[in-house]
Amino acid sequence: MNPTIIGIAGGTASGKTTIAKRLYDEALKNGSVSLLKIDDYYYNKDKIPLSNNGKRNYDHPDSYDSSLILEHLQNLKKGIAINKPLYDFVTQSRKTTTEKIYPSNVIIVEGIMAFAIDKLLNLYDIKIFVDTPDDIRFIRRLIRDVKKRGRTIDSVIEQYTTTVKVMHNTFIEPSRKYADIIIPEGGHNQVAIDLLTTKISSIIQENML
Repeated sequence: MNPTIIGIAGGTASGKTTIAKRLYDEALKNGSVSLLKIDDYYYNKDKIPLSNNGKRNYDHPDSYDSSLILEHLQNLKKGIAINKPLYDFVTQSRKTTTEKIYPSNVIIVEGIMAFAIDKLLNLYDIKIFVDTPDDIRFIRRLIRDVKKRGRTIDSVIEQYTTTVKVMHNTFIEPSRKYADIIIPEGGHNQVAIDLLTTKISSIIQENML
């Protein structure tokens, strides 16, 4: 098996997860597919670096266990199953349980730092950057963090203005230069999704020959 690895990057709440899920579902119709969310590779809270305001900076490449991500992707390419960590955003730590991921025809890697972590770049066969306006991303993040991650409105706004936006401009936005494909408006861009799913189906069929 020679898997195709697809990297999906973009700003927070840009629609990366929606794109990844759509591509995952389509690839599943034609072959095997795995999905790795880089967020699951966050370090526990005590190892997250501090920002200038003294608070934990979850939007810096050093907040992720990039060596483990690299090891897991290399193992999957070799046909070796992995035990992927699972991250709890409420406790800001890894769960005690893991998820078994088996080798597959297509591996989708999704996360804001997918292209900002240098050691991962050479592993991607297709690099997709999801481009969504800042105001839309902020509103989506605000709703998500309050409803699903137990955050207060004030804490989300403070984190976004003091850390998230700065890190986006420092690491994520510059990483779009590595993209093979840029998708405006995330999961709402049906034309781009159709083109990508067709491409993925073609790749799977070629790998199965």
